Amino acid sequence: MITVKDVEHVAKLARLELTQEEKEKYAGQLGDVLKYVEQMNEVDTSNVKPMAHAMDFVNVMREDVVKYEQTKEELMSNAPDAEDGFFKVPKIN
Repeated sequence: MITVKDVEHVAKLARLELTQEEKEKYAGQLGDVLKYVEQMNEVDTSNVKPMAHAMDFVNVMREDVVKYEQTKEELMSNAPDAEDGFFKVPKIN
């Protein structure tokens, strides 16, 4: 059972200012939600296999195959400035 004290604690953590009426309202609503969640413990799931998603997903992406690999020299030819085989960039202070 969710109490007004519990709602006050959560509101403080969330930095929310609630009126006494709101605290009582939310305590009741959160209590009702927890009752519904508790009903899930009554469902027999012994024959249900664990799953990460409700639907089965299949990877529909293409296989990753290298078709052309550029050489270091080809890549470095695009550099505006290079030194000792590395890209040379302006110093940042």
